[in-house]
Amino acid sequence: MTIPSVSFEFFPPKDSEGESRLWEAMMNLRSIAPDFVSVTYGAGGSTRDRTIEITTHITERTSIPTVAHLTCVGSTQEEIGEILMRYRDAGIKSILALRGDPPSGPSTPWTHTPGGLDHADELVALAAEFGDFTIGVAAFPDGHPASHGNFDQDVNVLLRKEELGASFATTQFFFDVNKWISLVNRLKERGSQLPIIPGILPISSVKQLVRMAELGGTPIPDDIHAKFLSIESDDAAVKALGIEIATKLCIELLDAGAPGLHFYTMNSSAATREIWENLGLKR
Repeated sequence: MTIPSVSFEFFPPKDSEGESRLWEAMMNLRSIAPDFVSVTYGAGGSTRDRTIEITTHITERTSIPTVAHLTCVGSTQEEIGEILMRYRDAGIKSILALRGDPPSGPSTPWTHTPGGLDHADELVALAAEFGDFTIGVAAFPDGHPASHGNFDQDVNVLLRKEELGASFATTQFFFDVNKWISLVNRLKERGSQLPIIPGILPISSVKQLVRMAELGGTPIPDDIHAKFLSIESDDAAVKALGIEIATKLCIELLDAGAPGLHFYTMNSSAATREIWENLGLKR
């Protein structure tokens, strides 16, 4: 089986030890020949400068195209413009335009920054003014937490971002392939050509699963939650189950016509590499 695209996401490390782990993971996954790697912001935009630094280093040190995250959190429009210029000067050609979570957490009210932006579509429009960035956005197969289950609202938001200049989307992690299929089909019915690349999270700990689900608003199916809880104290068993579940989801997605797979690596290569090998994919 061949795959249209594969990509990996990393987060900015907090210290030199973490940076070493990131580069080790990057090098271990490099032979897969990813179409791009992305680098996140921390919660509330807390790692903005490290994101810019790491993204720039990846671009300088490897031949892998890099997608830099950009959020509305805590920045004025002028500051966002300056960041875009820094990215452009570093040779970065793609960004992922996100509203971002409030500094106090995703469940807290949004705090407006004077002179700033409040929605990701505004950020897409601002980035598009620069004219030379490929712009990606986020999609939510389980629904955006702020839409409170209004599926049509989520679709309308994605269509608006596409209209303003977005050319691809990566999803939050999810467990049910049918949720991704429903989102893709509804967008196609509305005339969208936006590729929706599914995001895959290999679960390596129950604590991680719960935290990531809370951050992204992803419901954990009862049967999957029960399986993880039953082996919570066995780290090796948890990682093996996470790989098994992710492999199955990848197969279902590729059979359903997914344009690629976007792996949330958590700055570790082992689980992602094993899933890739389980799939037997060719580049």
